[in-house]
Amino acid sequence: MFGIFAKGNSSEYSIKNTAEITDSPLNGKTGIFLGSSVTYGYGSEGVSFVDFLEKSDGLNTVKEAVSGTTLADVKKNSYVARMQTIDKDIKADFFMCQLSTNDATKNMPLGVVEESFDVQYQSYTVAGAIEFIISYAKETWDCPIIFYTQSKYDSEHYAKMVDLLYEIQKKWDITIIDFWNDAKINSITEEQRNLYLVDHIHPTKAGYKEWWLPKFQECLYEVLK
Repeated sequence: MFGIFAKGNSSEYSIKNTAEITDSPLNGKTGIFLGSSVTYGYGSEGVSFVDFLEKSDGLNTVKEAVSGTTLADVKKNSYVARMQTIDKDIKADFFMCQLSTNDATKNMPLGVVEESFDVQYQSYTVAGAIEFIISYAKETWDCPIIFYTQSKYDSEHYAKMVDLLYEIQKKWDITIIDFWNDAKINSITEEQRNLYLVDHIHPTKAGYKEWWLPKFQECLYEVLK
């Protein structure tokens, strides 16, 4: 069942019942998170991996996440628009962005990766928006840039977006947490799927905590070591 009634959102998977890692390399660090419903925690009462990282690892977080929004700058609440409202003076240790499923659902144009770094990015496309986000984050916070993908679901358009992200990685040397192509992540049992997800996209608290959080920790520990 959805939301509060889902088994994966029961109290045993709550932030309150999450152990603290006192010697975490993330303790006292600051991360900026830009995303939509999955970063927000749409299927888990507004709790996502961001909040678990804050509790378990002592990470200071800036969570700029609005459900239903796109990377592509086609509405006033797009990723591109919202990231420019984040405090430019934050001393960020990393910037993390969600490869939004909404761009696939709304069939946003993919666009192309620009050859030059010195161009006006076509941010109404997925490629242009991603390049703008990376460029802006580097210039503003001068920190490592990380993108994460959705775990596998039925979407040819999103698959193309993941491929596009790897093209962009070659140009910009960003880090990718790739749930889409992660065999272990995507080989969960049907029982686990019912516990970890409220639909084909949105995790429960259990999904964030048990299924995804270790991958985020592994990557961030490596990036910030």
